[in-house]
Amino acid sequence: MIEGLRLAVTLLTVVPLGRARVDRGTARAAMLLAPAAGLLTGGAAALVLLAGGALGLPGLLAAVLAVAATAAMTRALHLDGLADLADGLGSGRPAAEALTIMKRSDIGPFGVVTLLLTVLAQVAALASAPHPAVAALVAAVAGRLALPWACRSGVPSARPGGLGALVAGTVGTRAVLPVTAVVLAAATGAGAAAGGVGAAVQAGLAVLAALAAALLMLRHAVRRLGGVTGDVLGALVELAATAALVVLAARP
Repeated sequence: MIEGLRLAVTLLTVVPLGRARVDRGTARAAMLLAPAAGLLTGGAAALVLLAGGALGLPGLLAAVLAVAATAAMTRALHLDGLADLADGLGSGRPAAEALTIMKRSDIGPFGVVTLLLTVLAQVAALASAPHPAVAALVAAVAGRLALPWACRSGVPSARPGGLGALVAGTVGTRAVLPVTAVVLAAATGAGAAAGGVGAAVQAGLAVLAALAAALLMLRHAVRRLGGVTGDVLGALVELAATAALVVLAARP
C-alpha cells in the first residue's frame, strides 16, 4: 500500500515521493488510493481560495487562481487527457484512427472548445459555491474516485501498452465499493462541518454526480475506443470534478 500511495501521488501530482515500483499490483493499490491524491490538488486550490479571501480578492479572481493551482499540481495532465479525448471522439473516426488522433501532440478544435468550457465551468462554480474551499477539496477527491471505477475488472485497455494497459482491470468491483463509501463519508463530513446538514447532503450528491458523469463517459469511451487509455482516465478525472463543482455551486 505504501508503494501504491507513492505511485498514486507521483502519477497524479507533481509532488516528488521518489521512484515507485511499477507493476500491476502496485497499480491496483495506486488506483484504489487515487482519491487520496485529490487531497493534495484540492488542498492546494483550497489554500489559494482561503488566502484570496483573507487578502480580500474578488471571488472570481480567487477561483481562477485556484483552478490554476490545481492545473499546476498536475502539470495539466488531466486537462491534456480531456482535450485529447475530445479530439479523438469528436473526429467521428473508427477506434484505431481516433486513438492515433489522441496520441498526437497538437490540439484540435474539439479539444480547445472542451478545455475552454470545462475550465470556465470550474471557475464559475468555485466562484459561486457557498463554501469554495470545501468545494475544491470535495471535487478533487470525487474526481479521482473515477479512477478505481474506470480500472475495475471487465474494463479493457484500448492499447496493448501505456498507462491504460498498466492499470486497466486491476481493481475488483468489491474493492471499489469501500473506497466509494469512504469518499462519501468524508465529503458529507466536510460539508457538515462547513454548513450543516444541507451542505452535507449537497456534498454527498456532488460525489454521486461526479461518479455518474464519469461512468457515463467511461461507457461511451469504451464503446467508441474499445477500452481505456491514459487520456481517457485523465478526462474522467476532469469531467467528474467539474460535475461535482456544478452541484456544489448550487445554493441550498
